[in-house]
Amino acid sequence: MKEIFKGRYTVQSDEPFVLFLIGLRVNKLWAVHKWLPVARAMFPMMTELYTNEEIGFLDSEVIMYWRGLGVVQYWKSFEHLERYAHMEKHLKAWQDFHRKVGLNSDVVGIWHETYLIEPGKFEALYGNMPHFGLGKALKDQHMPTSGSRHETAYSRVHGQGKEPKEQ
Repeated sequence: MKEIFKGRYTVQSDEPFVLFLIGLRVNKLWAVHKWLPVARAMFPMMTELYTNEEIGFLDSEVIMYWRGLGVVQYWKSFEHLERYAHMEKHLKAWQDFHRKVGLNSDVVGIWHETYLIEPGKFEALYGNMPHFGLGKALKDQHMPTSGSRHETAYSRVHGQGKEPKEQ
């Protein structure tokens, strides 16, 4: 069982990183033969990412939502992510998608969003949780918030004490 960190924790980073969201949406539930291969293509790529540290992948969380599946990924840099996009397993999955589904299909959709995160331009809070999300990707920088300058969301983003008083 994963260790639960009781109390409130945060994570900080002095280095920029990339938040990459990727997933699929099932538009026609009964067309399993079209969307299931798209979903299955994610797992060999995830295995590759977790077994090759030099790729620049930090960690991920899989999310499920109505009609879809997504992956929240953390990367060392945009260059690492871009390089992976041209590697064999990803290229094969992309080519298979185009060959079997294509971009003009109403059966299954794919999506991704990329965010370049600068130090001091994000905040994170975890209460009574194991390492999770960014807190897992940067677990060596996981720290309690209590009694520190990281007590509030404002202070975690701005690196200061309490929020300024409203005027």
